[in-house]
Amino acid sequence: MTLPLPLIQALQVLIVAAAAPGINGVIARVEARLQGRRGPRVLQPYYDLGKLYCKETLAPHGASWVFLAAPLVAMTCYLTVPLLIPVLTAYALPLGDMGDILAGGIILAFASFMVAVAAAGTGSPYAQLGASRAKTFAAITEPVVLFVVFTVALVSGTDLPYAMAETVTTSAEQVVRPAHLLSAAALFMVILYETARIPVETHTGTNEFGMIEEARQFEHTGPYLALLRHGSAMKQLILFVIFLNIVVAPWGLAADAGLLAVVLAVIALLGKSVLLGGVIAVIDDSFAKLRLFKITEFVAAAFMLAVLAVITLYLGGG
Repeated sequence: MTLPLPLIQALQVLIVAAAAPGINGVIARVEARLQGRRGPRVLQPYYDLGKLYCKETLAPHGASWVFLAAPLVAMTCYLTVPLLIPVLTAYALPLGDMGDILAGGIILAFASFMVAVAAAGTGSPYAQLGASRAKTFAAITEPVVLFVVFTVALVSGTDLPYAMAETVTTSAEQVVRPAHLLSAAALFMVILYETARIPVETHTGTNEFGMIEEARQFEHTGPYLALLRHGSAMKQLILFVIFLNIVVAPWGLAADAGLLAVVLAVIALLGKSVLLGGVIAVIDDSFAKLRLFKITEFVAAAFMLAVLAVITLYLGGG
């Protein structure tokens, strides 16, 4: 049975939206086990989102329309990116050439910008502090992403996500090239920061001055808070997909539009994402909580790896 290409493309978006909270649940479960606790259920994020979607929405006094629009805009951005990247298929889908990998990064950055603007307009010191910190550190992380994409594009000869994944798939030795390994390590460090998994803040503890990602959502309630948390989980899975299906391990993608190939691609995506989530949980639990200023050193190290990848590619053949 052959599936229509528009249906597969819609399935890519649905898989990211549906599986993202579950990946968070797996990470929370693994972290709890590593700490000797029973931990929450893997499906607990779904129950939490369902509860929030059913609650009343409140807005701070004096908040502008941006406060209510930001969660909707951010969710729209997170639903758009899966149309551009190889989530399930190794070949480009109808809208797959609508933008390159840089366009996907710009869309994710715009979603983060809207959330930060909404947080800054609430008047809450916690939310404003989180928004300020997020944009400050983003000024360092965004050049890292550009350098990583630049390096991988030089290796593959294109910045189109599907073509970049095909280069790695058809030539496995590309994975072990020094420039590719350095850029992959830099991208992994950026993912740890962008998903708030470096041991500086916590997703489950009390609110504190070290918060960044959670602080930006501080004043949102009800369905709008659910959209922000669901969008944050989707952003995490999207970054996982970019890291796995484009840079590191683009194997397991469907080579045709057959039903069996697509189902196997879904299983492969979930398996790789769960495995990566487990690795991140181990990293998150293996280090003592760092001070806030250490974030700049962490991200600067990622930047230096990305720069070294470019230098290696040009001077040493990569």
